[in-house]
Amino acid sequence: MSDLKLAGGWQWGLWGLVLCVLCTWCLGAPSPSPSPAASPGSKLRFRLAGFPRKHYEGRVEIQRAGEWGTICDDDFTLQAAHVLCRELGFTEATGWAHSAKYGPGTGRIWLDNLNCRGTERSVSECSSRGWGNSDCTHDEDAGVVCKDQRLPGFSDSNIIEVEEQHLQVEEVRLKSAVGGGRRPLPVTEGLVEVRLPGGWAQVCDQGWSAHNSRVICGMLGFPSERRVNAAFYRLLAQRQRHSFGLHGVACMGTEAHLSLCPLEFYHGNDTARCPGGAPAVVSCVPGSLYATANGQRKKQSSAQPRGEPRLRLKGGARPGEGRVEVLKGGEWGTVCDHKWDLQSASVLCRELGFGSAREALSGARMGQGEPRAEGGRAHLRISYRVAAVELGATVSSRPLTPDPGMGPIHLSEVRCSGREASLWNCPHKNITAEDCSHAQDAAVRCNLPYTGVEATIRLSGGRSRYEGRVEVQVGGPGSPRWGLICGDDWGTLEAMVACRQLGLGYANHGLQETWYWDSGNVTELVLSGVRCTGSELSLGECAHHGTHIACKRTGTRFAAGVICSETASDLILHSALVQETAYIEDRPLHMLYCAAEENCLSRSARSANWPYGHRRLLRFSSQIHNLGRADFRPKAGRHSWVWHECHGHYHSMDIFTHYDILTPNGTKVAEGHKASFCLEDTECQEDVSKRYECANFGEQGITVGCWDLYRHDIDCQWIDITDVKPGNYILQVVINPNFEVAESDFTNNAMKCNCKYDGHRIWVHNCHIGDAFSEEANRRFERYPGQANNQIV
Repeated sequence: MSDLKLAGGWQWGLWGLVLCVLCTWCLGAPSPSPSPAASPGSKLRFRLAGFPRKHYEGRVEIQRAGEWGTICDDDFTLQAAHVLCRELGFTEATGWAHSAKYGPGTGRIWLDNLNCRGTERSVSECSSRGWGNSDCTHDEDAGVVCKDQRLPGFSDSNIIEVEEQHLQVEEVRLKSAVGGGRRPLPVTEGLVEVRLPGGWAQVCDQGWSAHNSRVICGMLGFPSERRVNAAFYRLLAQRQRHSFGLHGVACMGTEAHLSLCPLEFYHGNDTARCPGGAPAVVSCVPGSLYATANGQRKKQSSAQPRGEPRLRLKGGARPGEGRVEVLKGGEWGTVCDHKWDLQSASVLCRELGFGSAREALSGARMGQGEPRAEGGRAHLRISYRVAAVELGATVSSRPLTPDPGMGPIHLSEVRCSGREASLWNCPHKNITAEDCSHAQDAAVRCNLPYTGVEATIRLSGGRSRYEGRVEVQVGGPGSPRWGLICGDDWGTLEAMVACRQLGLGYANHGLQETWYWDSGNVTELVLSGVRCTGSELSLGECAHHGTHIACKRTGTRFAAGVICSETASDLILHSALVQETAYIEDRPLHMLYCAAEENCLSRSARSANWPYGHRRLLRFSSQIHNLGRADFRPKAGRHSWVWHECHGHYHSMDIFTHYDILTPNGTKVAEGHKASFCLEDTECQEDVSKRYECANFGEQGITVGCWDLYRHDIDCQWIDITDVKPGNYILQVVINPNFEVAESDFTNNAMKCNCKYDGHRIWVHNCHIGDAFSEEANRRFERYPGQANNQIV
């Protein structure tokens, strides 16, 4: 019997082994496990490679068993970057890059699904799929950005510098071969010069192709190239002396940077350089933003297809940068950063009239759309339904429609080859709500032409390079001089243009008095009456008084100044919540004394028979999100906040929002306004902590990733429609209407709804952010307020 038991046990053990092998074959590779340490005698070696980069950033490459390879970006985190930067001799990481930002590597992909805590002494202590076990391609190679601070006493025997980096093209420029006169900027044609570690050098034109020209033009900020009169330049080249540093350029035309092309460098012992050849010459076609010599803007890019644009950038401080938004089904939405890389970003940049992409940004680096915030919304919905029952109103139970830019994510895994004329021609995946969140919104920074506008403006007297009195250069080429700008009417919009021209990001403040800054040597006022829309590329494009200076307050103490910042807030209203919570209330006058004191009623209320009678109010809740990259803070400090005794609160801004009822042609028939009596973090995203609370004279503001909720049942959260006649109208809400506080994007501050009022009830529907729909859809909205899908309140 014991023999039988042993035999059965052996048989079951064999079957168990077979089943285990089968399960492994069916289910795929096992879950990530600790990476086995390198075998004895096979010390790991590390290096940073790729383009365009500094000595502390690049694609991470590891040498194991004598073979160099890369790391896949799947599951890669900042913690893994910390470990790798310490392996490279730096103290820590400041960032990391995915999707082969520094170019695809070659050889093995040594590590995949790398998971580190950040405290490991070596990357071999982190968990992964195992050495050499990967399902990635080199388009997914990971890179790191290390802090430029070396570990004390670090032995760099395991660090191998990439030999090619000493022969890397760092920068490209066009040098005009035609002398005489002052050529207008940007320069679009000339000899190609590349900056190598040893200085500037020219490129031999032997074998030069249109593909090479396309890459050069993209780096210089131009969307395309054109043929050049090579015979003229060859004749001219015979009279000049040249210094060649590069030849054998063989680009495919899809590269975002010349360093990605196969290149051959001349070495110091080369005796005959470019025999029978001449310097390479390129002629580029500028986008319409830079097409005219005087820099005047046009509405559409030359590369943009005819008709309404289907692509745009939002939230960027400079031209050619921002969050990527695409128009689909008449709605604007974002692009998920899955597989987002330089090639796809370059197709987008060229389509918009810029050059190739300088950076393909992920992780909502230029702000993000609104998270769903279902928890806070459900809580509000319940409390509103109770109030609605008391008022005898009915409420639609249909699901909310999210705002474009706040809800829709239209595309994911965009994979361009680089040859496409439009991003829409690239293979992509239609997104679902489960695939991606707005924390993964893609963004881009495009290469821009050099226009020289930054050389005609400067700041003086400030405590840092981001602030100071604005000085501009005026006069012709023969007699330029620096002067100040009159501070009259100088505000946030003008400061936005100045900071953009300076290349310093967004405007925190536009100052009309700068007496506390050192006046310096410049004391002459050379510009007055400056009025900007906020979209200009330079102050020279803004309206002003011309040569005649008219300034009410003279002297350097009243000169215009700015405080710039790399980041800014971005407020946006949850418009679907306005639609869901709107209702009418007839409120007795004896309950409106405080509201009247704060000017929350229409003018006719002054002649009402107080305290008898009532006012008819359109009430609704508003939820204001900060989706930018900096906290929204009141412009005025606490010392200047106004105390309102009747309501018992402080006003930190005189006007925070405008509430208006408009006719379809834009005529205002009723208005309201909302002072920010309590600007605070009502709720936040899961990983964000509240920072602002009004209680006990606390700090006021809205943290990035949080929102401030003004409930429908608080005073002044309404529009007085007592005098409004029955008809079709537009409900409009505008946040920060006077631009008192700087934001990265003012175009999304307005919300509109269709309204139909019959004298007893009001239908509110189709609420949306003002620029969330296509131009055609917005025109239809404004001209023909619909009556379908109405919400009866």
